[in-house]
Amino acid sequence: MARVCSVCGKGKVSGNTVSHSNRHNKRTWSPNLRKVRAIVDGTPKRLNVCTRCLRSGSVERAV
Repeated sequence: MARVCSVCGKGKVSGNTVSHSNRHNKRTWSPNLRKVRAIVDGTPKRLNVCTRCLRSGSVERAV
């Protein structure tokens, strides 16, 4: 299972850690995902959703 938001498609991004001596090492940043029950097409479903989508109201939570 990929670490990708089911709503916006946000996934891992890559870049470099840069030390004080300016050495570069590869690293990744993961999205802040939560496994939530959301209403999709009228039925509750388990989705991986990033917290930005939860805060913005893009997801209708199932109770």
